[in-house]
Parts: sequence; C-alpha cells; structure tokens
Amino acid sequence: MPSAPGARRRAVRLRWWSGRVSRRTTVLTVVAAALVLALAVGAMMLGDYPLSPTQVLVTVAGGGSDQEAFIVRTLRLPRVLVGAGVGVALAVSGSIFQGLVRNPLVAPDVIGVMAGATVAAVTAIVVFQSTAIVPIAAFVGAVLATFVIYGLTWRQGVAGGRLVLVGVGLEFVLTALTTLAIVRFPVEQVTPAIVWMTGTLYGAAWSDVVWLAGALAVLLPAALALMPRLQRLQLGDELATALGVALEPSRAGLLAVGAGLAATAVAVAGPVKFVALMIPHVARLLAGPLTGGVLVLAGMLGAVLVVGSDLVAQHAFSPTSLPAGIVTAAIGAPYFLFLLHRVNRHA
Repeated sequence: MPSAPGARRRAVRLRWWSGRVSRRTTVLTVVAAALVLALAVGAMMLGDYPLSPTQVLVTVAGGGSDQEAFIVRTLRLPRVLVGAGVGVALAVSGSIFQGLVRNPLVAPDVIGVMAGATVAAVTAIVVFQSTAIVPIAAFVGAVLATFVIYGLTWRQGVAGGRLVLVGVGLEFVLTALTTLAIVRFPVEQVTPAIVWMTGTLYGAAWSDVVWLAGALAVLLPAALALMPRLQRLQLGDELATALGVALEPSRAGLLAVGAGLAATAVAVAGPVKFVALMIPHVARLLAGPLTGGVLVLAGMLGAVLVVGSDLVAQHAFSPTSLPAGIVTAAIGAPYFLFLLHRVNRHA
C-alpha cells in the first residue's frame, strides 16, 4: 500500500538504523503504545484484589502498601511486561518471515519454528517432570527447527517457495512427534504440557522479564539494521543483487533474527498462535509496505493483541481464567481464513 499523496516523512537516525518514517506511521505507533499502556494499567487494576488507577501507578512507581506491592509488582506487572514483550517479539518475527518469503500467509507458527519449540518443551515436561528447563528446551527446539528448515531448503541458495513447503512439511512431522509424546505418557504427566501448548502467561515472573528484555535488546536492533536488505530482497533476487545485496548472508541473517524472536517468545509463554501471522498484515494495511517504521508499529500492535487477549482471557469468563493463546487463536483463526480468501481471490 503506497503512502498517501503528500504524506510527510521524517528522517530518523540511530546508531544501528536510519530511515524515513511517515507521519501516519508515527501517529499509529504512538496510539498503539498508548493502548498498550492503558491495557497494562487495566490488567493491573482487575482481579480478586481490585485497585484504582492511582493505586496501580503509585505502586508501580515504588509506593503503596506491602499488600499492593506484592499484588502489583510481584504478580501483575511481570505478567503484563511478559505479554507485551511476547507480542512485540512475535509480531516482528512474523513481519520478517512474511517479508523474506513474500507471502502474507507465512509465520513461525506455520512453517515449523514454533512446532520445534513445542516438541522440545513437551518432551522436557513429560520426560523430566520439570518446568524449570522448559524455556531453554523451547528456545533450543525452535533454533534447531530453523536450522533444519534452512538446511533442507538450501539448493544453490534458499528460495521462498521451497522454504514454505519444507517448513509446512516439518510442521506436520513435529506436530506428530508432539502428539506421540503426549499419548505415550500418563494424563497427570502430560497435563502441564497441554496447558503450556495453549500459550499462557500464567506464572510469569521477573526472570522471564529479564530474559525477554535481554533478547529483545539484541534482536530488535538487529531486525531494524537488516530492514534495508529485506526491502531490497522483496524487489526480487536480480534487482537486489544489482543493488549490492549479498543474497544468502542476508537471508540467513534475517532467518536467524526472525527465528530468535519467535524462540524467545515461545520460551516464556508457549506457542501463542496467530500473533505472528495476523499482526504484520494489519500493520501493512494501516501504514503501507514494510519499512523500519512499520516494523516498530507491528511490534506495538503485537503487544496490544497479547496484553489485551490476556486481559480478556483472565476476566471475561470469570471465575474461569483461560490462556491468552486461546483468545488470540479465536481472533486469529477467522482472520487467517479471511487472508486465505483474499489471497485466493487475487491469485
């Protein structure tokens, strides 16, 4: 979607990225960030021990009673921060994969990356009966799945069409292995694994926040730094080569960053479905073709979706609390069908 005629763009220069961001993209990003903050405050207000907005803000700033400090700073704030970080990571990851393959129906939860994390995490839960190693297992599983996809796709280079076919095939294989692991063990052993597979922020702690913050501090600047290469790759291999892009190193770097972001999110929250598939498309509909500014907007929209979904999952069905992944799936599945219909119509 081209920018509106006369749309003003402002140059933004950072140490690791420079580019022009349209006023529309800037406004949309600010609005999305404000929505994240509003949803975060709302999430910290609601619960068995309700708080006012003032109490929440005072407690987050370091004040409040001991009880309020425990409820907000120990229980609710980490959950909100993890939700926002997971949303950012998945949305940016999905944007990279869709831009790299030039297909709006591609995402890490479609081409096997999340399935790799899932089979590793489920195996860790049912075999070792411990959730302590689940984040590490999920991260390693996602990274290994990415290496397998890249290795099987390589044939004098990596083509987008082959990557999708290999990824979807690997997705089926890994899903079958996950199912096998579940049916081979007693119900009491696999129940925690099944809950994890729905994508939940339950039990989010400050250790998860630190993990997410550290990973995002490395991977998000890397994603922005690689954006000029991704934009040129979208023009086609011949033109990208003419513009000075080293095709395979650029693809490998983008694939590594996209997979790292997805692995980071899955490691702390499980496979929260459809965020990586849906949000990049929404960001492009709102702000135009993928640029560094649109990538940031996608991250903010991802945070809105995950934090908002977790808020709905916790309180809309009270006294029952649902995993956030169920709500994102309920929103994302119909949107996926809409996307599929739209792609088929324009094919």
